[in-house]
Amino acid sequence: MRGIVCNQPKEFIFRDDMKAPTVNKGEVLIQIKRVGICGTDLHAYMGNQPFFQYPRVLGHELSGEVAEVSNEVTDLKKGDRVAVVPYMHCGQCDACKAGKTNCCESLKVLGVHSDGGMREQIVVPREHLIQTNHLSLDHAALIEPLAIGAHAVNRAEVKEGEHVLVIGAGPIGLGVMAFAKRKGADVTVLDVNEGRLSFCKEWAGIGKTICSSKPSEAELKDVIGKMPSIVFDATGNIHSMKQAFDYVGFGGKLVYVGLVKQDISFHDPDFHKKELTLLGSRNAAIQDFEDVAELLSSGQYNMDHYISHRCEFDQLIETFETWLKPESKVIKAVVTV
Repeated sequence: MRGIVCNQPKEFIFRDDMKAPTVNKGEVLIQIKRVGICGTDLHAYMGNQPFFQYPRVLGHELSGEVAEVSNEVTDLKKGDRVAVVPYMHCGQCDACKAGKTNCCESLKVLGVHSDGGMREQIVVPREHLIQTNHLSLDHAALIEPLAIGAHAVNRAEVKEGEHVLVIGAGPIGLGVMAFAKRKGADVTVLDVNEGRLSFCKEWAGIGKTICSSKPSEAELKDVIGKMPSIVFDATGNIHSMKQAFDYVGFGGKLVYVGLVKQDISFHDPDFHKKELTLLGSRNAAIQDFEDVAELLSSGQYNMDHYISHRCEFDQLIETFETWLKPESKVIKAVVTV
């Protein structure tokens, strides 16, 4: 079986001698067809991804076709298209019992804590698959990054008419925008990249954008009309995440969707004066995946346009580093296996 291993930072190794996986009770063998590339993969390759060990097979934005099912699985058949829910939870810890499987105490994310889908086949428990016969393989591979945005919006309990600021117009930020708008929020996007801001206007129908690394309160009020009641930071940038406290209105919420390795500090008097709520949003739940699959089937968003770059599996090693360069203007890259 062919696969690509991230052996150490900045080193991929192509292998054609990987052992083919075997199917055990309650599992399904998936022939991987598409692998989406995200910030986690880029950070892992560069050596600055938290909770990561080498060597590792990357890839957690996955779609494919069912190749084999165990006897216990009766609702999927060979040839069905599926999207993979890559968050392997234990089902026994307090978080899991409370339905918060996305932050299981012993969570293992495919492509991060255990080997992922940058290979021809992978075995996955049935409960970690969404049947996507109604979607293309391309679109099914995009469910995971959009589900992260959906989860963050649900966690923040966004309500109709609320003024929401999304910091970061990358793939995760785009999911936050889409689902915040779906809840009826008035959405403004902040980024330092004019190209990405233009894309979110076109793709997500965003009417208000700010191109700045540190907008003033006056600038925010001028564009938004008031200080936002909810701010989502989807940058994964330490400086942006610290500054985000300054953008939240009194009594509002700040939601960290991005992740960094460093400590984050804030000025406590301002935090208390505003009585802010700080939330972390990690991964996504099964329901978030199902909500995204429903949204994509509606055809409301041009997901073909969302995919800005692609390559064949055999071209990935030589292509990957080009996607790290700002001038490549990557929105979402997808690999065909």
